Amino acid sequence: MLEFKVRGENIEITDAMSEYIEKRISRLERYLNTEASYIARVNVRSYKEGTFKTEVTIQLPYLLLRAEDTQTDMYQTVDFVSDKLERQIRKYKTKVNRKSREKGYKGLANTDFMAVDPTTVADAREAEPEDDGIEIVRKKHVDLKPMDAEEAVLQMELLGHEFFIFQDAETDLPAVVYKRRDGKYALLDTVN
Repeated sequence: MLEFKVRGENIEITDAMSEYIEKRISRLERYLNTEASYIARVNVRSYKEGTFKTEVTIQLPYLLLRAEDTQTDMYQTVDFVSDKLERQIRKYKTKVNRKSREKGYKGLANTDFMAVDPTTVADAREAEPEDDGIEIVRKKHVDLKPMDAEEAVLQMELLGHEFFIFQDAETDLPAVVYKRRDGKYALLDTVN
């Protein structure tokens, strides 16, 4: 079940807006474990030039769903974001199910894989600058999930990141996939 945290920037979120957002995003519930509860963080921004930007983030175990869109109509941004999120979760579940059947991973293919605590990614915190001039401006803690490299690339693409760290399901060791300048993917794995 989804719990909504809707926030507006430069715009007051009316009951009608909130109801519309919840109605559209709630369509994702059919893909989620009905016994668990997830938080959908929705941020709606209004800009001076008359455009609206809607961002939605839903943290699930094994998957962070995130989409955003900017349009001149706020309701249209919600529609587009909802469609993007639905495509992401369907693509992920299809790929996980296929990989699970091919490689025989236990527990990844069933819908119960979304039953873990959704607070696996900690809030970013600003850090003090280092003495040598290197300043760390953001710190994140991640829970490494077992998966193969192809699944990690899929997760990286869904998030729109340039790299993704994960736990290799075969070796149980940390690994990183990243996108090269030539558009291809590379894998950095660790040894015992």
